[in-house]
Amino acid sequence: MTAQIGEKWIYDGRQVSMCSEPLGDFFAFGGRNPEFESNCTALWRGYVGTWEITNDRLYIIGLTGTLKDSTEATLETVFPGYPDRVFAHWYSGTLRIPEGKQLEYVHMGYASTYERDRLLKIEKGVVVGSHVRQNGEADGDSGPEGYGIGAMTVFPRRSREEVDEQ
Repeated sequence: MTAQIGEKWIYDGRQVSMCSEPLGDFFAFGGRNPEFESNCTALWRGYVGTWEITNDRLYIIGLTGTLKDSTEATLETVFPGYPDRVFAHWYSGTLRIPEGKQLEYVHMGYASTYERDRLLKIEKGVVVGSHVRQNGEADGDSGPEGYGIGAMTVFPRRSREEVDEQ
């Protein structure tokens, strides 16, 4: 599996990538799961969510992606009637937010290593703990900063006619 494009997290007024997919748990628990189109090897899930934590509560505040019928997905596609934000009450787990320079690139999922990982423990959508794990220090000033994708292959979108033929 190719290294994946991370979900977005708004942190201290800036957007960073996280190596966790909280919306996947919503789908696994039977939540509305539209058919997303995966047109890129670096985005097998077919969407990117934008998240924030307000008053120690995890919210999804945006969603971008393309559905198999070629329409654009939004937050309301998954949560009808909620176009702006949804409390992530379904999610319990640890959010991983890589920080610092990349120490090792692994061409698979979220396996690359960075100088630090900010880890947020979430229970039923509420932050119950956090800490920063030190993974090492980069040699010199070169190398990418923060989580990013080194390479990706984009597949062309299918035409409406090709979709209808299936």
